[in-house]
Amino acid sequence: MQFQRWGIFFVLVTGFLVWSRVESIRFDVETGHTKCISEDIKVNAMSVGKYHIVNPNEGLPLPDSHKVTVRVTSTNGGNYHYSDHVSEGQFSFQAVEAGDYMACFFAADHQPHSTMTIDFDWKSGIATKDWGNVAKKGSIENMQQELKKMFDTVQLINEDMYYLREREQEMQQLNISTNSKLFWLGLFSIIFALSVAGVQLWHLKTFFEKKKLI
Repeated sequence: MQFQRWGIFFVLVTGFLVWSRVESIRFDVETGHTKCISEDIKVNAMSVGKYHIVNPNEGLPLPDSHKVTVRVTSTNGGNYHYSDHVSEGQFSFQAVEAGDYMACFFAADHQPHSTMTIDFDWKSGIATKDWGNVAKKGSIENMQQELKKMFDTVQLINEDMYYLREREQEMQQLNISTNSKLFWLGLFSIIFALSVAGVQLWHLKTFFEKKKLI
């Protein structure tokens, strides 16, 4: 009974932590500096994110200097997203390896120095169900890429099959030609051998007749 209570408590705490992570966060990045956010993602889990620079002056255009470079990488250095000199963006991918993924925001150095506030929303696993449109777009793009790879592979296999079929026909023609040549060569060899044997018999008969042995 005590074990079941602890199990329920653990599930509730875990569920709270998972759902608490789906809220967006805001952080500041100074020009000339980089700030990274890490996310522990399981293998084959869907992950989606979106970000934008908060306008410091509501009602006015965002300053041209408010741009960042964003890169999302895996623990082993795999690159899953890269955007240069942007004020907003989004990404989606399916993790092929488990571990900590890093989303790094770099603000280029310029004068005068300033600080930008970034609103960042990163969701993984079951939380991505709330982001159907973004995930769907990423999934479709990945599916199109995989289908293109499969189509190219099928075309390559088809071309290889035609090539092998042509080679097979060439080999069959070569075998037929070789067998025909071997047949005539064998027939000629037999005729030549019989002719030589006949000439030898005639020469021996003539020799014995001259010697009056027969």
